[in-house]
Amino acid sequence: MPKRKLFKYAKLLEFKNVLQPADKLVTDDFFLKGLWHKEYFRNNQPIVLELGCGKGEYTLALSEMYPLLNFIGIDNKGDRLYNAGKVALDKNLTNAVFIRTQIQFIEKFFAPNEIDEIWITFPDPQLQKPKHHKRLTSPEFLRRYKNIVKRNTIVHLKTDNTNLFEYTLNVIKELQQEIEIVIRDLYSEPVVDPVLNIKTHYEKLFSNKGAKINYLKFRLNIT
Repeated sequence: MPKRKLFKYAKLLEFKNVLQPADKLVTDDFFLKGLWHKEYFRNNQPIVLELGCGKGEYTLALSEMYPLLNFIGIDNKGDRLYNAGKVALDKNLTNAVFIRTQIQFIEKFFAPNEIDEIWITFPDPQLQKPKHHKRLTSPEFLRRYKNIVKRNTIVHLKTDNTNLFEYTLNVIKELQQEIEIVIRDLYSEPVVDPVLNIKTHYEKLFSNKGAKINYLKFRLNIT
């Protein structure tokens, strides 16, 4: 393993804003499950998740835009979270925190009704059909989210992958979820909403290659 990565992994252990379970296979509830407001943020403001946050661009930008809200970025790549955690520390973003884990264990970290909003930003499209169940917008994952969010919670998806985008639309329709916004070429016209103008590392790469960015906003209310 490159020395730079080893350095980052070591520093992560010192970052108070990057939390890691003791075991990668999370079998027990995380110690902050159901206690994020009381024990970590020490307020009752809404909690917003960014799933597959990478270097945390959305979590960081949103936490600066909305200092009275709480933001949690989740990713399993330690070298990426090092960058996210360091920026948050340097900017003293006390309303931003990161968790190093796989999304499949999300119910171990949050209690029912604990989460108010979700962003899924440029996830792995898992293009091979046998892996469709691993997509972060598959029915399996949406049901996991349903167990931690409040009723009618907003979920956002940004992706350059048309296959994943259309798949997600079909899943949402089949599950009879309320769709609010569907945009298949986000930057074909000037974007008024500053939140949608936030660009992740991968989004910049894809956009520079001419890829169209897709955006979906829906409400999660699976019965």
